[in-house]
Formats: sequence, C-alpha cells, structure tokens
Amino acid sequence: MFCGITKGVLMVRIGRARYEEALSKPHVRPMAFTGRPMTGYVFVDPPGLRTAASLGKWVAWATEFVATLRK
Repeated sequence: MFCGITKGVLMVRIGRARYEEALSKPHVRPMAFTGRPMTGYVFVDPPGLRTAASLGKWVAWATEFVATLRK
C-alpha cells in the first residue's frame, strides 16, 4: 500500500525519512488504526487536499518512497 482513502481521509505511506516533515504540515496526523501510530504513514484530512497540486504532492511522496522498497 502506498496510499488510499478510508472514511474520507487520505492514508499515505511516506517512510520514516519524511515522517516528521509530513506531520508538520497542516491537516496531517499520525496514522493509527489500532491506537498506536505507524511511523512512516500519515493521515491527511480533506482540508489538506483541496487542490490537485496538494493531492499530487502526497501521491508523489508515496510513490518516491515505495520505489525505494525491494521488489
């Protein structure tokens, strides 16, 4: 998984290197399905996705990260 939508919120896998940077952005929070944050994954709430450019940035970050993973 590199990104997806759940309950109207974008889930993004951005990796540990960009995790803190991502959390510093407005409308971004740690992804925690079980009550425990998953480092390297974030939720982006709808206000953070108002433009195609803002959505594109998150998709690009996710794509760049998963491209580094072993196949």
